[in-house]
Amino acid sequence: MAELALTQRMPNSDMGLRDESLVIGQDFSGVDACRRDMVEQDLTSTATNLDVGLPDQPLVIGQEFPDVDSCRRTLKDIAIAMHFEIRIVKSDRSRFIAKCSKEGCPWRVHVAKCPGVPKFTVRTLHGEHTCEGVQSLHHQQASVGWVARSVEARVRDNPQYKPKEILQDIRDKHGVAVSYMQAWRGKERSMAALHGTFEEGYRLLPAYCEQIRRTNPGSIASVVATGQDNCFQRLFVSYRAAIYGFLNACRPLLELDRVHLKGKYLGSIICAAAVDADDALFPLAIAVVDSESNENWMWFMSELRKLLGVNTDSMPRLTILSERTMGMVEAVETHFPNAFHGFCLRYVSENFRDTFKNSKLVNIFWNAVYALTSAEFENKIAEMVDISQDVLAWFNHFNPQLWAVAYFEGVRYGHFTLGVTELLYNWALECHELPIVQMMEHIRHQMTSWFSDRRNMGMRLTSILVPSAEKKIAEAIADARCYKVLRANEVEFEIVSTERTNIVDIRSRICSCRRWQLYGLPCAHAAAALISCGQNAHLFAEHCFTVHSCRETYSQMIYPIPDRSLWKEPGEGAEGGGAKVDITIRPPKTRRPPGRPKKKVLRIESFKRPKRVVQCGRCHMLGHSQKKCTLPT
Repeated sequence: MAELALTQRMPNSDMGLRDESLVIGQDFSGVDACRRDMVEQDLTSTATNLDVGLPDQPLVIGQEFPDVDSCRRTLKDIAIAMHFEIRIVKSDRSRFIAKCSKEGCPWRVHVAKCPGVPKFTVRTLHGEHTCEGVQSLHHQQASVGWVARSVEARVRDNPQYKPKEILQDIRDKHGVAVSYMQAWRGKERSMAALHGTFEEGYRLLPAYCEQIRRTNPGSIASVVATGQDNCFQRLFVSYRAAIYGFLNACRPLLELDRVHLKGKYLGSIICAAAVDADDALFPLAIAVVDSESNENWMWFMSELRKLLGVNTDSMPRLTILSERTMGMVEAVETHFPNAFHGFCLRYVSENFRDTFKNSKLVNIFWNAVYALTSAEFENKIAEMVDISQDVLAWFNHFNPQLWAVAYFEGVRYGHFTLGVTELLYNWALECHELPIVQMMEHIRHQMTSWFSDRRNMGMRLTSILVPSAEKKIAEAIADARCYKVLRANEVEFEIVSTERTNIVDIRSRICSCRRWQLYGLPCAHAAAALISCGQNAHLFAEHCFTVHSCRETYSQMIYPIPDRSLWKEPGEGAEGGGAKVDITIRPPKTRRPPGRPKKKVLRIESFKRPKRVVQCGRCHMLGHSQKKCTLPT
């Protein structure tokens, strides 16, 4: 007789499963018996192959439970695993009685409280089933609470676990179908059990800010409530380690942006980020507000000004990049009136592309953007006007002095787009389902990891400059070989090529091509002049590109914050007679509307400028430079 290997039987048969596998020619007493055996075979296969489903120990007389809820949960798990439904006959503080929901089936369990102790014990158990069990995928015991317990471990590891994934996994592992709403609510309940509720997060904000100030002295952490109900309005956090790194080692450049949250109470994250020596983002200040408004931007820039304090007087003039919305512009002009406030080139270029939808115009536009002189810029504008007269009106709306390399007065060090935008979108994606305190803790953990990794990287470097600057200097030195150098005096040089002649002043660190001033690193003309007089080009880079600056940026630590069980609650005094946290913050009035939130896809590729087409200065052909030209001189 040929055997049909449908499954491997589990060694434990105390739960009513048969020991034999199905074989060809096997006899059954009736249709119900055949169906029951198939259900049991399918159940055992699922439990064996997926290592889930059946409890580790079946019910036995004398088995103990710590409380009645634990007993109820265990019975529910057994019922789902065995594909039968139970009906609760009695459930109170001293006993729990349940039986199979099918009429006539003898399965029944009686659990009672042990005298003198809080435990419950199985007193009576009829473990045999004579019914056919549950024939459909729907199960009465598969409640929202059961779904929450089933997915808790997965949600802990992956907060982005989606309801539709929960649906499929529960069906695969347990053979049960639950609705999308059950999966969504089960995940929400599991998240609340792991991280607390959104409402609890707002209530803990005053204590959380106090913990930041206590564990990281010199840090700024404040929360603002509004109205008689003390509804949340604003949260501002900046760690002393970030403040020290920016003031003492980062270039005077800040990126401003915001992203909208899609959690239960909506809101926005605002961030001011600097750039470190190796071109990595350096978050300086983070805020969460109930909504993006001109008032909230004014408040954020006011807090940022207080954070920098009198140090800004001794710093070089700040350059600030943003999308220049009305609220941003007014706030920067009020609190940083001397700063250079420019457009993010991604924002400007996307507007230009969407306005004209002409690839030829877009290519000429990018050439105009990176033109180093006003003459080159105006030539490109003339080319665009020949294609479309509407370009002039667009340039009146977007003043080139706020974004064009030839006209913008601030120093951007080669940073023309907002890298902080991608960072904010990642934070919003990773944290939108977390309460506000857990979201800020996620950001703090990420910053702590960055500080540690970059501090260790800086200690391993043995060069003068950081790797990205070293690479650019090496390229400038390689390009300098094809230039002829004429020395005028000790500090001034004339650099001659077939394309044009440039004047370099190594004392003032100026080149007439303007690249040295714009990027902070010696250009190829400057490198040629420095090499000709025996100088090391690496020593003429801005101090913010040095390894010493990199180490100084991350020299301070972001210290850990104790578990929230150790924080003092609103109304309680601090240890040692400290200040009292006497305000209870409630959630903002805004609520997420019903339905699935709309997704905004961030086009990461738009952060990179299109590749420029190189034109040879000798033969005037496209695709190669003068250095690689094969035309004889």
